[in-house]
Amino acid sequence: MSAKHPIIAITGSSGAGTTSVTNTFEKIFRREKVDAALVEGDSFHRYARNEMREVMGAQEKGSHFSHFGAEANLFDELDALFREYSATGRGKRRYYVHDDAEAARRAVPAGTFTPWQDLPADTDLLFYEGLHGAVESGGANVAQYPDLLIGVVPVINLEWIQKLQRDQSMRGYSTEAVTDTILRRMHDYVHYICPQFTRTHVNFQRVPTVDTSNPFIAREIPTPDESFVVIRFRDPRGIDFPYLLGMLHDSFMSRPNTIVVPGGKMELAMQLIFTPFIWRLMERRRKALAA
Repeated sequence: MSAKHPIIAITGSSGAGTTSVTNTFEKIFRREKVDAALVEGDSFHRYARNEMREVMGAQEKGSHFSHFGAEANLFDELDALFREYSATGRGKRRYYVHDDAEAARRAVPAGTFTPWQDLPADTDLLFYEGLHGAVESGGANVAQYPDLLIGVVPVINLEWIQKLQRDQSMRGYSTEAVTDTILRRMHDYVHYICPQFTRTHVNFQRVPTVDTSNPFIAREIPTPDESFVVIRFRDPRGIDFPYLLGMLHDSFMSRPNTIVVPGGKMELAMQLIFTPFIWRLMERRRKALAA
């Protein structure tokens, strides 16, 4: 953690909805005139797309090798970035290019990485969104650096529905291919993804109120209005729950550190919870720089 160079990290599995949370933070950053250095978790994968296919093809049958685990990622480099940024406000990033539209913008082929480049100078904070914002593995302890760690954790069937719909509609994968990916990743999901959510400061878990018992035949993703969002604070001290209950109609407390809000009010809840936190981070930064 750093007063001068704070870090915010959003962590969640593939299909969890971390991109939607990132969009909310980008709105807050624009409104509050916060200059954030954005870092994408996919950029810390070890292999480009074709390389990953080759490595996976060489694995023995039943292998758990996946994008969720240590062997397919650069955890040490991610740890080094967080450490350097928290100390100096500097570091390097690159981008993973997902599709042809992004390839045209980045001027590198889809499925590959851009070259490593220095982060922009004099940013107010570093904002990470990806799979491993709170990972601890080997000598890497990424979770120790962020000033705010947020987990995005829909119930597992909903997560799978969202992944199936995204990979089929946007990436052209078959149901069978996505299912195989889910099964192969399960070992690493349990050992690398789930443990992160005990280290996060706040978790957002969307719970559908419609039948998702067989996610592999679901034709639609449950809408926000067909869901509740469970928001759990690791340390509830300083959280103004009466204010949140008053502002978020039909919300309620399920535990002393947990508020449940209608799914359609998830973005509003984030705005109410995190805008004051960012105010405090920026005020602390100003004081540290002045000192």
